[in-house]
Amino acid sequence: MDLENLLEFDLDGLTAYCEQRGEKRFRAVQLFRWIHQKGARDFDQMSDLAKSLRDKLREVAAVRDLPVISEQASSDGTIKWLFDVGGGDAIESVFIPEDDRGTLCVSSQAGCAVGCRFCSTGHQGFSRNLTTSEIIAQLWFAEHHLRQRLKLPPGQRAITNVVMMGMGEPLQNYAALVPALRVMLSDHAYGLSRRRVTVSTSGMVPMMDRLRDDCPVALAVSLHAPNDLLRDDLVPLNKKYPISELMAACNRYLEKAPRDFVTFEYCMLEGVNDTVAHAQQLVALVRNRVPCKFNLIPFNPFPQSGLRCSPRPAVQAFANVLQEAGIVTTIRKTRGDDIDAACGQLAGEVQDRTSVKQRILVRAPITISPVGSSAGGCEPPHLTKDLPT
Repeated sequence: MDLENLLEFDLDGLTAYCEQRGEKRFRAVQLFRWIHQKGARDFDQMSDLAKSLRDKLREVAAVRDLPVISEQASSDGTIKWLFDVGGGDAIESVFIPEDDRGTLCVSSQAGCAVGCRFCSTGHQGFSRNLTTSEIIAQLWFAEHHLRQRLKLPPGQRAITNVVMMGMGEPLQNYAALVPALRVMLSDHAYGLSRRRVTVSTSGMVPMMDRLRDDCPVALAVSLHAPNDLLRDDLVPLNKKYPISELMAACNRYLEKAPRDFVTFEYCMLEGVNDTVAHAQQLVALVRNRVPCKFNLIPFNPFPQSGLRCSPRPAVQAFANVLQEAGIVTTIRKTRGDDIDAACGQLAGEVQDRTSVKQRILVRAPITISPVGSSAGGCEPPHLTKDLPT
C-alpha cells in the first residue's frame, strides 16, 4: 500500500484526513506544526501526539520530500537545487539571499507549455503539472536545510519570501497551486504574509480572476511587450488573452490584492522590445489605467533563443522613460547566472510531451532591429533590488 504523503495537504485537507481517522482538529494542527514549523518527518519525534495516532500514521502516511539530484552554489550566494520528481523529470528551485530577506523561487510544473521566446524552460517543453506535495516539498526542504546550514536560532526563518517564478506557468496548475499557497501562508506552517508570496503569470486571465477570489497574494505579470503584435510573438498566450483583457484582469485582481499595484516583468531583448518608442508605448498603456511597477530583466542568453540581451545604455534609457512618466521602475539585479539560476534559465530535465523542438523549428524567426551593439554587456548600471518586501 502506498503511504499518503502529508505534504500534499493544506490545514483543512489535513484536518479532514485526521477526522476520517477519528481524530479531532487540534490533532491536525499539532501534526501540521510538526511537519512544517519543525521539519519533522519521523512520527516518533512528534511527542505531543497521542501514541495511538503516531502508530496509526506510521501505517498509512509519510512525510516525503523530493530527492536532491544536485546542489550548486553561485559566487553571489545563490543556491540552486535540482530535484527528482520521477518519470525522468527533474525540476529546479533557487534560493536568493539578501541582507534583509531570503527568497525561494519555486517551480510549479515539470517544464512549461507556454513557450515564451526568451525562456529556457519553455524550450525544454512540458511534461506534467507538479502535485501540491511536490510544490511544498521544495519549500520544506529549503527551509529546514538552510536553518541547519546557516545555524539559525530557533524560531528564525531562513525563507521570508516565496516567488512562484520557477519552472512552469503556476496558473496552469491551479488545483495544486492554491493548497500550496495556503500552506505557505498558514501561521501553523511557514507564516508568510500575502505580500511576501508572489505568483507570476504570463497572462492566464480566467485563473487570475479565480486566484483573486480564492487566495489573493502578490501578483507579477510577464508582459515583455507594449502591443499585441509583438507580444503575440514573444508570449504566445497573448493570442488567447490579448493585452486589453490582461490589463482589465489586473485591475480586477487589485480589488482584493495585498499590494496596491501589479508588478510587470519585462525581459529586455536587444532590437526587439527595448527601444525608447517601446517604452513610450508602455507608458501610454498603463499610465492612469493600471497601478503598477516595472521590473526590467536583463535577458540571460541561451543558444536556442537567437536573442541577445540589451546593452546597458539601452536599458537605462528605457528605464528613464518610464521613471520620467512617474512609473516605479527597477532594473533586476542578475543573480546566480554563473550556475544558470537567473531569471528564464531554469531548465531542469523534462520528458517533453508537447513536441516543442519540432514546433520551434517551424516558428518564424523574430525580427531584430539594428539598434546598437551588445558589446556594452548585459548588466545595466545602478541595479536595484526588486524582490518582494
